[in-house]
Amino acid sequence: MTEAEWLACTDPESMLKFLQGKVSDRKLRWFAVACCRRISHLILDPRSQPAVEAAEHLAEGLVADDDVWPTRDEADLAGADSERGDGCQDSREAAFQMMDPDAFFAADAASFCAAHAVGGRTGDEAEKTARQAEQAAQADLLRDIFGTLAFRGVSLDPSLLVWNGGTVVKLAQGIYDDRAFDRLPVLADALEEAGCTDVDILGHCRQPGPHVRGCWCVDLLLAKS
Repeated sequence: MTEAEWLACTDPESMLKFLQGKVSDRKLRWFAVACCRRISHLILDPRSQPAVEAAEHLAEGLVADDDVWPTRDEADLAGADSERGDGCQDSREAAFQMMDPDAFFAADAASFCAAHAVGGRTGDEAEKTARQAEQAAQADLLRDIFGTLAFRGVSLDPSLLVWNGGTVVKLAQGIYDDRAFDRLPVLADALEEAGCTDVDILGHCRQPGPHVRGCWCVDLLLAKS
């Protein structure tokens, strides 16, 4: 996959295959979480709902795989109780797969199930359109999390991190902690004032999104891989 193809792609499965073996488990897990957060209104079973927080703790390294098995078992039971092929089953399956010990599989499976939870599994044209729209939205999530780092690196001047008492890092940390991605343009302004001229960094902070935890620019400033 070329950079141009990556930027235009609307198929998250092919994008994930391109990333396989090149990126961290943490970022893959955050993508799985982001896919499930997009369909949180469809994850109605109380046995599935704790899965999002559990997967987030996995992504941050706050818990081990063994610690989330009770939550995963409950999500598995919720999926087993719904009919194969309906949207409810797919949303529950997405929640279950998001916690898989294999982060790449978790990302791939959660993406697939979340898209089908929105768009169904039949050949109905309306469902197909909805499914493709969800997949395109997931592709945008992948670009937010991974940017174009698989094609070319982004150099960060260390002086930016200590400018004005670490203002840039403090802003980035606040955005990350609060999921306050509406503050990214403020971060861009601070970076520019600190002397940043990187068009990729400034442009990403100023684009409307989507932005989620794992966003490559925020991660770069916080030294998260």
